[in-house]
Amino acid sequence: MRQMLRSAFAAFFLVAILGLSAPAQARGTPESFADLAEKLLPSVVNISTTQTVAVSQDLPEFDLQIPEDSPFNQFFEEFKKQQNKNGRGGKKRSNKATSLGSGFIIDPAGYIVTNNHVIQDAEEITVILHDDTNLMATVVGRDKKTDLAVLKVQTKKPLTAVTFGDSDKIRVGDWILAIGNPYGLGGTVTTGIISARARDINSGPYDDYLQTDAPINRGNSGGPMFNMSGEVIGINTAIYSPTGGSVGIGFAIPSAMAKNIIDQLKATGTTKRGWLGVRIQAVTQEIADSLELGKARGALVSSITPDGPADKAKLQSGDVIVSFDGKDVIDMHRLPRLVADTEVGKTVDMKIIRKGKEITAQVKVGELDQNEADEEEETASDEVQKQTSERVSELGMGVLPLSDSLRKKYDIAKNVTGVVVITVDDDGKAADYGIRAGDVISEAAQQEVKTAKSINDLARTAKKEAKPLLLLVDRKGDLRFVAVSFDKPKKK
Repeated sequence: MRQMLRSAFAAFFLVAILGLSAPAQARGTPESFADLAEKLLPSVVNISTTQTVAVSQDLPEFDLQIPEDSPFNQFFEEFKKQQNKNGRGGKKRSNKATSLGSGFIIDPAGYIVTNNHVIQDAEEITVILHDDTNLMATVVGRDKKTDLAVLKVQTKKPLTAVTFGDSDKIRVGDWILAIGNPYGLGGTVTTGIISARARDINSGPYDDYLQTDAPINRGNSGGPMFNMSGEVIGINTAIYSPTGGSVGIGFAIPSAMAKNIIDQLKATGTTKRGWLGVRIQAVTQEIADSLELGKARGALVSSITPDGPADKAKLQSGDVIVSFDGKDVIDMHRLPRLVADTEVGKTVDMKIIRKGKEITAQVKVGELDQNEADEEEETASDEVQKQTSERVSELGMGVLPLSDSLRKKYDIAKNVTGVVVITVDDDGKAADYGIRAGDVISEAAQQEVKTAKSINDLARTAKKEAKPLLLLVDRKGDLRFVAVSFDKPKKK
């Protein structure tokens, strides 16, 4: 009897262990996507655009040295005359170029969403419905920064429209369905999962793409990405591919960002974006350590636009914005989107960390100037003054106090304070962290500096305490923080 009890207990113990270690059961593949596809296909359209392009008919230039008495000389002269006679002597002719993309209907009255790049420079836009009806379309509005456009077609009958879902609720691993017009074949359905979220592919200031492994190819641009409830949670926009075809890495604009832009374009043809008036940078773990943030998070304010919303709210360079209007700023890339999506004129709360303490500030969101010119970064002069520079031995660089001649030489504004970098050792800390001649060190450890000695002293203190030294660097008016670690240099 005792042996039977031992055996039963052992069996129970083994089952319990196996039960605890068994993997979670994933949801199986849907039996079929047919019903969902049948419902959604009429709302997806093909978009054909036409534009005139100039085609050069220049012949290739041949640099041939032919003797004057050679019989080939006469042959080439006759050949050139014949080409000129046929209209191929350096003239240009016009061709009609066509391209294909995708879109989807958002209003039965004939409003259609697509990518801006699908209809960019188009002279004629034709929308082809699922039943092969061809309709001429006009552009209601477009937004280059998010690559979105809204079109309008005239129709006598209501069209089949779709609704937007909440892309913020979609999770990595969730099933999605994409419909588009790859390679001009017509309405095509593909399926896959969400592979990743919040992808930055360096296409614009508001990159926050959903990534999917659903096959997306040329011609799918502007087409919708649906969740399993048939709601649009993304607009297929880009692929990563060395061949031009799908390799399982596609990107879609999330509906949470697109819907607000589309509503504005549909209503007014233009967009209004919120504006904070700050320059920000990513918070690395080294910067987080130097600011005693714990883990890297938020957006670090490197500079503030005078008289802008942030300036009026008393924000300071060195503040770390960790929350905006009740939403966490997980990293630097999230803040521009949150601000841009905020209603102009709205007053919101921001949580910031300033010198280790969390405080709340209120800011009235301004309007981003749509005609704001892109700022071009100028490279600093390669010339150096080696003879008189003061050594910052701990960082491997030479600096000088600012003077009128140095301001002129390195194009440094009058309101900039600190010391200017004159020389940088190839094997020094300054070089490891991308500091170069012409940079101005305005602060070290969040203290103003005016001499090499003050930087050296602060660097030695940071080194002794095993903490990164946080420098505020001004490069042609572009402020950024650099956290110099004395343990793990990072070559840039």
